[in-house]
Amino acid sequence: MSSLLALLGRDLRLALRQSGDVLLAVLFFILGAALFPFAVGPEPNLLLRLGPGLIWVMALLSVLLSLDRLFAPDHEDGTLDLLLLAPVPLEGIVLARIVAHWMVSGGPLLLATPLLAVFFGVPSHALPVLLGSLLLGTLALSALGALGAALTLGARRAGVLVPLLVLPLYIPVLIFGAGAVDAVLTGLAARPHLLLLAAVLVLALPLAAFAGAAALRQAAE
Repeated sequence: MSSLLALLGRDLRLALRQSGDVLLAVLFFILGAALFPFAVGPEPNLLLRLGPGLIWVMALLSVLLSLDRLFAPDHEDGTLDLLLLAPVPLEGIVLARIVAHWMVSGGPLLLATPLLAVFFGVPSHALPVLLGSLLLGTLALSALGALGAALTLGARRAGVLVPLLVLPLYIPVLIFGAGAVDAVLTGLAARPHLLLLAAVLVLALPLAAFAGAAALRQAAE
């Protein structure tokens, strides 16, 4: 456990050294969502109807921006070979990398979400559901994204292949996440959507850990 925490701390320190990338993702999230009212008009009911879905789409795209940096630097500088020799299961290393990726990509998006919720007129009673769905959903996005990044590691045009591979996997997360907020806004229960979102996360984490570890071993050979 202490070795995994040390690896997690290392990954976080490396990510925070590139703090400009974190800021870029947050600005992309905010400014991208802010463009939609200029296209659809300022009508409050329309913005409220579209807002949660737009926030979710921008969160998905923002997470997608940083997937190419999950494993590629380690593969290029030889760190991956050292990780394979470490006395820690590679599956645990992949999970630590997923958590670190979420903390520097999904976490800041959660902090920026209340601003966009006000911008789109999302009522206060729906904000906890929006944040809860994004918490579960962005973790699942990081896990599925790690799987895609590992499978395409070392491939030509990996930056193009990763989005093509993971976007179909992201569709259930997007449906259940946006559906939870939409259910609250229409007076229905958000619990079924959140439970399905949690189920996707529970399936995505072990899948990403084991399949991602196998892909990393293959890429290192």
